[in-house]
This record gives sequence, C-alpha cells and structure tokens, in this order.
Amino acid sequence: MPSEWIARHDQTVTLKGEWTLANYRHIKTALIHTELINTEPGKPTGATVSLDAITRLDTAGAILIVELIGVEKARAVADWAAELPREQQALLVRIAEAMEAPLDVAPPSYSRISQALASVGQQMVGLWSQQHQLLAFIGLVMATLFHLALRPRHWRLTATVAHIQQSGLNAVPIVALLTFMVGAVVAFLGATVLQDFGATIYTIDLVAFSFLREFGVLLAAILLAGRTASAFTAQIGAMKSNEEIDALQAQGLDPIELLVLPRVMAMLISLPMLAFVGMLSGLAGGAMVTSLSLDISLTQFMATLQKDVSVTHFLVGLSKAPVFAFVIAVIGCLEGFKVSGSAQSVGEHTTSSVVQSIFMVILIDAVAALFFMEMGW
Repeated sequence: MPSEWIARHDQTVTLKGEWTLANYRHIKTALIHTELINTEPGKPTGATVSLDAITRLDTAGAILIVELIGVEKARAVADWAAELPREQQALLVRIAEAMEAPLDVAPPSYSRISQALASVGQQMVGLWSQQHQLLAFIGLVMATLFHLALRPRHWRLTATVAHIQQSGLNAVPIVALLTFMVGAVVAFLGATVLQDFGATIYTIDLVAFSFLREFGVLLAAILLAGRTASAFTAQIGAMKSNEEIDALQAQGLDPIELLVLPRVMAMLISLPMLAFVGMLSGLAGGAMVTSLSLDISLTQFMATLQKDVSVTHFLVGLSKAPVFAFVIAVIGCLEGFKVSGSAQSVGEHTTSSVVQSIFMVILIDAVAALFFMEMGW
C-alpha cells in the first residue's frame, strides 16, 4: 500500500502518483503507517521530501503534503521543488497560507452603548429599506392600475367580487359587534364624567363625534389589518412558496394584475362600507347606553344628533377609508411577495404585514386628524 504513493529510502521520502481527493483516505493511512505524520497537523517530518514524481495534485493532496513538510517549507516550495509545475506550487503556497492563519480569532469587544447604538442604526436602516420597498411597490401598483384603466376586458371581476365577499361581507358581523360594544363603552364613560357637571346630554355629541370622525373607520381598518392583510400575505406567500407566481410569469401573466389589483379594489370597496357599518353600530351602542342609563329616549337621541352633528364629520371620517384600504391591501400583498419559500417565512411576513398595517393606519389617522384640525373641518 505505501509503495503506491510513497517511496522511502533512508532519510529521503519520494511522493508519487495521484495525490487527489479520491485517494485521500488511503494516502492518509499510508502516511500514518510509515510514521511520516502524526496527530499534530502541520508538524514537519525530519526526512527529505521529493515531489518530482507526483502526477496529479488537488487541494486534498496539498493539505496532506503541507502537513508532512510543514507550513514554512511549503511556502518556499519554489526553492527546493522547481521541477513541480507552477500551478501545483501555487496550490501548495495557498494551502500553507490558509493553514498558517489562526483559526480561533477573538471577536472584537464593544461597549453596551456601542451595541445599543449599532442596534438602533440597524433598525433604522431596516425601516428605511422597508418604507422604500413599500413606496416602490405602491408605484408599481399605481402604474399597473393606470395601464388597465382603459382596458376593462383585463379586469378580474370574478376575483374582485370574491375578495369583496371575503374581506367585506364576511367581516360585517365582527365589525358591527366590536363597534357596538366600543360605542357603549364610550357612552358609559362619557356619562360617568359628564354627570358631575350636569351635562350628560352631551354624551350624545361625544359618541357621535368620536365614531363619525375617528372610531368608526379606525376600528374597521384595524380589524381588516389583522384579518384581511394577514390573509393576503398568507395566500400570496403560499403561492410564492409553491412557485405558482413563477409559473404565472413563465406564462406571460402579470402577478400584479392577477393577484394584487383584485385585492386592492376589493379593499377600496369593502372598507368604506364597513366604516359606515361601524359608525352606525357605534351610534347604536351609544344610544342603548344613553337610553338605559340616562333616560334619553331614542327620539331625543336622534333629534340631538341631527341638531348638533353636521354631515361634515361623517364625510371627514369616511374620506379616510379609501386611504386606509389602499395601504392595508398593498402592505399585505407586498409582504406576501417577500416570502422566501419556507413555512417560517410565511409566518414571519404574515406577522409583519399585520404590524405594519396597524402602524400605518394609526400614523395616517394621526396625520389626518392634525390636518383636518388645522383646516377647521
């Protein structure tokens, strides 16, 4: 076995044959049997080594040679093995340099303040990248929408109606129930506070202003952000994992046209209607509390509502619904396209879509409230 790759005469060792990965195990065994190397890699042998008879050499064989002759001698291989081809000499030098580098490098130590600042910086960079992708995706959706505006045959009416049923009609019970209960709570708290001032009649105005301007559309948008945006992300993410989107593109179909626009249009139609349902349910909850706790009849409630509350408040609240709907739908679809292919990725991006949607809805609502206040609306 040893004579096939190693020939030893006194203090001279001649390496021959193919020192390649295919023969690595046998060559390693032969070196150990001839006691040329031991369990300490890189410790050179005291014998004179000749490489002239080597016919083939790859990385695996070069590692064994460096272990045999040592790192220093391997780096100077051109001085004592000039007959070896230059490619094999360069390989031995490269392996020697790699083996000479320390493997255990102590990581640099940073203070807690530096780590905290670095973490904040990473979060800000991630947030900027996220918002940049969102703006780019909004532009892509708007461009596709304008492109299809004059081509009604390309509209996916069946898919749009199906998504309206899923995101709008099926969400009516939960939106109505939630806003009804919140309206009752707001009326109860208002009556409790205003009773000390003898102004319990203004509980009607409190409930009307809060639900017509804010709570009706805001609660509906938050519910759809958790209910529908997550569904959009999971649906598109599952298609991305199964390579269905790649199949659509291979067939020459536009995923934005097929998957995104029907969902966006469905949300633009569904959320204003759900906001209207939420406003009515909130007012109904407030009317129930005022009727049971304050002895204000439904007729008096409606008369006060008609006298004190103008239609402007209703229009202000309803005007925010399309903006919320567009942002929720776009974020849900974008996170679905970001899915990498695993079930864990689907879950992570579904969570991210819900968090982003709720954050953006509340942020836009706050900015809109400041704008309408400055405008005097």
